Amino acid sequence: MQSLDAISLSLLLGSLLVLFGIMSSLVALRFGAPLLLAFLLVGMLAGESGPGGIIFDDVEMAYTVGSVALGLILFDGGLRTRFQTFRNVLGPAVTLSTAGVVITAALTAPAAMLTLGMSLPEALLAGAVVASTDAAAVFFLLHAKGLRLRPRVNATLEVESGLNDPVAIFLTIALVEYLLLGNRTWSSIAMLLAREFVLGGLIGYFGGRLAVLVLNRLNLPQGLHAPFVATAAVVIFAFAQSAHGSGFLAVYIAGLVVGNSSTRAHNTLVTFLDAVTWLAQIGMFVILGLLAWPSRLPQTILPALAIAFTLMFIARPAAVFISLWPFRFTNREKLFISWVGLRGAVGIFIASIPLLIGLPKAHVYFDVGFVIVLVSLIVQGWTISPAARRLHIALPRTDVSARRTELDLPGQLEQELVGYPVIAGSPYLRRGIRPSWAKLTLVVRDERVFTPEEAGDVREGDHVYFLAPPDRAQALDRFFVEGAQAAATPMVVEDFFVPGDATLGALAEIYGITVDPADAGTSLADFFVKRLGRTPRINDFVSLGQVSLVAHTLVEGAVTMFGLQLAEPEPLQPKTPIGRALARLRFARRRLRAVLRR
Repeated sequence: MQSLDAISLSLLLGSLLVLFGIMSSLVALRFGAPLLLAFLLVGMLAGESGPGGIIFDDVEMAYTVGSVALGLILFDGGLRTRFQTFRNVLGPAVTLSTAGVVITAALTAPAAMLTLGMSLPEALLAGAVVASTDAAAVFFLLHAKGLRLRPRVNATLEVESGLNDPVAIFLTIALVEYLLLGNRTWSSIAMLLAREFVLGGLIGYFGGRLAVLVLNRLNLPQGLHAPFVATAAVVIFAFAQSAHGSGFLAVYIAGLVVGNSSTRAHNTLVTFLDAVTWLAQIGMFVILGLLAWPSRLPQTILPALAIAFTLMFIARPAAVFISLWPFRFTNREKLFISWVGLRGAVGIFIASIPLLIGLPKAHVYFDVGFVIVLVSLIVQGWTISPAARRLHIALPRTDVSARRTELDLPGQLEQELVGYPVIAGSPYLRRGIRPSWAKLTLVVRDERVFTPEEAGDVREGDHVYFLAPPDRAQALDRFFVEGAQAAATPMVVEDFFVPGDATLGALAEIYGITVDPADAGTSLADFFVKRLGRTPRINDFVSLGQVSLVAHTLVEGAVTMFGLQLAEPEPLQPKTPIGRALARLRFARRRLRAVLRR
């Protein structure tokens, strides 16, 4: 009976820790702290040196939980990355995640040699442990602060975060084997890394294709599609690891393949994995917090701080500037990417590898990695948003909160049924914009179902249902939010913001406007300058069918962000002649102000 009680008590304590971690996210959102920091502190407080007093030293269990959690997080990251995004920034992202990781580790090593008295291989291992970034915490902070990164910077950080974790783990395992065996040559280490990289990529690609095939061909019971894919991700990870490939790279590639394929229950899958990865992160962070020994940290606090500041102010910036030198990034973008080198759970997870293997000085690696992660989260984590604004890398954003209903249609994969309530002030009702790729199918009014022909004009209070491609369904959200997005400049009345490097063809496809096919691949920034005929200034605008592009943000004379001002609809006709005259006067005055601003 005592063993049963102990199991029940363990379940109670574990579930309470997870619940407390979830609730602590409210504090993190309120004060801008990364969730990772909150969950780590929960684990530390529950550990043997905290008020919880839980004794936890099972490194193998921590590594197992961390592997599964990190695998699911990487799969989810690949699932949300578009191939187009991946291709656009493949060069800089791959360079950052390979050469950048090696340069970071190499430039961090001298600080470890000076402060901890380590040999060169030991110091390189200390650098490799903290060489990878944690973009999950970065994007949480940016979203919590209401910021939106420039598309190219955002995509580079997104792809880098998916690729640099496997490279850092490659490097760590190779250095651990070198320190343990002592007879490894650098050429054999390079062959080991190449083998793991190639095997991981192949297993991930074919595993992802197989998951898509099974998902679409087998009639699984409703509700099991998402658990099947999540379990398949763990299988792909474990199989790649067993075959001596990189499971972390394999699971990211598998997510990339599944996310960019037409599959059943796509949105259900994304929603389910969103919840699963939240729980995986919470579990991993809390367990790593439990594994920390705060009473031992003072012994290495000063050397760890020296290494942390070397990493933040020397190693990461140098790695970024060297890696991105062949690519067309501005100095401001490079500085921001350097500062976004936020260390997180991956660093602590990698630091547990020497502990698991029993390497000499293993506790030093873990303690130093833990301190560096805490310093990075506190110093960089709380300053990312001011840095983004100061360097003009991000713009204020308004999160879309339209209520959406999704239904996957059996027998086909190209379309899904998406429904919205039509509310007062929504751009769909006010502007009458109809995306060319979304087909209005049903209108529900007064608890009755109508075809679009039967319903006539859509009214406030209706529920409308569209057939839309699954990968574009979220783009419809912006048409059904209440009110327009507020502009940062009082004189500009944009409904939405679009980046300057977006193509004219993409804009035309979304808003149903006609453009010359020869201009479809032209960026909005280049098209704007061509039509304007001079160097643009803030609030300059160019008409394009039923929309106007308004220059919102300029960097070095180029427009990096446009306000998209949809064509003003005809004003509602008041019932009295005087009211109609006043309405026409107000409408004419608005158009005159727009012309004068030019």
